[in-house]
Amino acid sequence: MNLKVSILLFTLICSTTVYSFDIAYPGHVNDTIPEIEAPSYDYAPDFSYEELERRYNKLDKEIDIAFNERVRAFINYFTVRDRNYTREMIRRKEVYLPLFEKYLKKYELPTELKYLPIIEAGLNPKAVSGPRAVGLWQFMSPTAREQGLKIDWYIDERMDPEKSTEAACKYIKWLYGVFKDWKMTLAAYNSGIGNVKRAMRRSGYKKDFWQVYRYLPRETRSYVPQFAAIMYAMEYADEHNIYIDDPQYPLEYDVIKTNQFVYLKAFAEESGIPLNQLTQLNPAVKKGAIPASARNFELRIPKKTAHRYHEKADAVLAKAKAGKSEFEKMAKNMPGSTFGREKVVYRVRRGDVLGTIAQRHKVRLSDLKAWNNIRGSMIRVGQRLNIWTGPDFYDDSPRSRNLVRNQPIPDSKTHVVQPGDTLWDISRMYKGLTIQRIKQLNQLKADRLKPGMSLKIG
Repeated sequence: MNLKVSILLFTLICSTTVYSFDIAYPGHVNDTIPEIEAPSYDYAPDFSYEELERRYNKLDKEIDIAFNERVRAFINYFTVRDRNYTREMIRRKEVYLPLFEKYLKKYELPTELKYLPIIEAGLNPKAVSGPRAVGLWQFMSPTAREQGLKIDWYIDERMDPEKSTEAACKYIKWLYGVFKDWKMTLAAYNSGIGNVKRAMRRSGYKKDFWQVYRYLPRETRSYVPQFAAIMYAMEYADEHNIYIDDPQYPLEYDVIKTNQFVYLKAFAEESGIPLNQLTQLNPAVKKGAIPASARNFELRIPKKTAHRYHEKADAVLAKAKAGKSEFEKMAKNMPGSTFGREKVVYRVRRGDVLGTIAQRHKVRLSDLKAWNNIRGSMIRVGQRLNIWTGPDFYDDSPRSRNLVRNQPIPDSKTHVVQPGDTLWDISRMYKGLTIQRIKQLNQLKADRLKPGMSLKIG
């Protein structure tokens, strides 16, 4: 498994010697950790190498990672350079660490592994890295499926804290059975078995992490000492004057099983249960709806307001099911959506450019790029592009907008705003509609729109 984080470099100055290390910035993977301005009294105590080493060696740990300059560099990072990050992890820890401890105990794994999701995903169950590793434990999809996690258009169980944690414990236990060494197990969890075995072979079949260190990928070289450092920082935060006064706690919930389509927005509206709490408790529901094919799906609802559902369960479920048409309309226009589309594979020909390919298949240029992980506009002859086509979609080209504009006005008199929608975009989706008309119909004074807004269009 690859570490899905950005790489920073910093120089640690100690006495007259300069030490330079690769720093893998932890957990900032599409996360929403707020910028926190440190209070004026927030000073970082200065401890000597010997003091840090003595304190580190007192940790009750089963994974024996020796204290050295690399570990010290990361301790400096978490307790001095980015202490606000550590503070945010402390704020979140009560939500997730007890859950991790439960499954680590079940699978007889070292308790300190509970700190792994801090460097993997910043304790964010919806974290997504550039190469598409997902969740608290940053599973790539092949590994996740091997561990029994379900991934489809609606549901991604890599984002389910319970299921992904159990899957991670099973996977880590299996890796340890292969390497019989915890440092090498961590390295393999980060970069994959193949990279670790290749490094061992290049080192002359050494089995110790520090002996194969120079042959490992750069991110993996940082991974093990970074894990040791975050463990130290979390255990000794108070020694470094890192405190919080607003800890988060898990939201208590009840579970109901459903065998029908459930649109969470409609469910929330009918039951009176806050939608944000439903989405918080069910992060694996990635598109805001549960398909009918998800048999016996366990939907979590907040215990405090569960009575609102139970008092009129039939009406709530009926409304949630009836919301399917609204959801499908919204889903079809989600950026990068493949909902209701058929996949075709297109081979790039000489003279092709992305814009003409998108126009030819009647898809949005932005979607075409998203489906194929293309950031710029460079393509090569013979390259295979995945394209999801369907009759109800449009691209960003003027020709495509005109095609859509000349279509009859849909029966619906409302438009649900999608992420990225502007008044200009919407005006071109419906014949005879102008920006000024949209503003008049909806009494809008500004041009700013929020995803999910329902706009009158006729």
